[in-house]
Amino acid sequence: MKKDTQMLVVAGPTATGKTALGIALARALGGEIVSADSMQIYRRMDIGTAKATAGEQALAAHHMIDVCEPWENYSVSRYVDEASRVCDRLIAEGKLPIVVGGTGLYIDSLLSGRDFAGRQEEDESLRERLNAEYDRLGGEAMRRQLAAFDPERAEKLHPGDRRRIVRAIEIYELTGKTITQHDRETRLLPPRYRAEKLCLSFRDREWLYERIDRRVDWMVAEGLFDEVEALLREGLSPDCTAMQAIGYKEAALALRGELSRQEAADLIKQSSRRYAKRQLTWFKRDPEACWFLWDREPDIQGAVETIVKNEE
Repeated sequence: MKKDTQMLVVAGPTATGKTALGIALARALGGEIVSADSMQIYRRMDIGTAKATAGEQALAAHHMIDVCEPWENYSVSRYVDEASRVCDRLIAEGKLPIVVGGTGLYIDSLLSGRDFAGRQEEDESLRERLNAEYDRLGGEAMRRQLAAFDPERAEKLHPGDRRRIVRAIEIYELTGKTITQHDRETRLLPPRYRAEKLCLSFRDREWLYERIDRRVDWMVAEGLFDEVEALLREGLSPDCTAMQAIGYKEAALALRGELSRQEAADLIKQSSRRYAKRQLTWFKRDPEACWFLWDREPDIQGAVETIVKNEE
């Protein structure tokens, strides 16, 4: 690890040992964990998100876990705002933030110098009005409305992508700048942090898939279906963002009788493998990432020794 490094990032696909390596590094280097997982932010969603257990969290301090309710809307801009405040405090205290997770957008957004457009100008009434317009006019009409002032962004969005279309129009009305303009202006900003990025995976893709299958079997045995049933009993809508997470969506279908529990488990495994492929594609784009490619099982101790040795 370079002497001027402000933080470590431990990233990679699901089921590759990120939690174990993050905790081991925190203990070896005097660091604390800052989660970068878009589903571990939700309270009472523990098993299906493979959240660090109470015992694991006792081994090293964890942040950005259980920060909101499952029915809340949670954005990448809110994540960057909250996580950067945690990281800044840890750095000021002389501690090493260790960002651990598989949500590439969260990690990239936290590390970059980007200041999200409209972050300080949230206007719930405007958003409600634009969502009502979307319901009344339809996605294609709203996309044409966006194209009138930001054709480049409109070209990238599907008419059914309500959230991004509404947000793009909202930002323009609040700030007078398009998202496209804002992105161009912030692309040249220096990164927010000097970070070393470690990415985990397996030499053989089939070993990764085997790990994913074992993890899903563990989740089912630990009570995944009970966890989802409890959330639904609370009144959580099956259509909310949190319930679209892999594992929760399929379990909800089984609880409604649309799938058997075995069919749901098989579908979770399939969806998780596809997600792992997308994660690999995302992280492989980064030329600065240092890859640890495991054999059949993660060599956590060997990785820690390598990283600590490089620090000396």
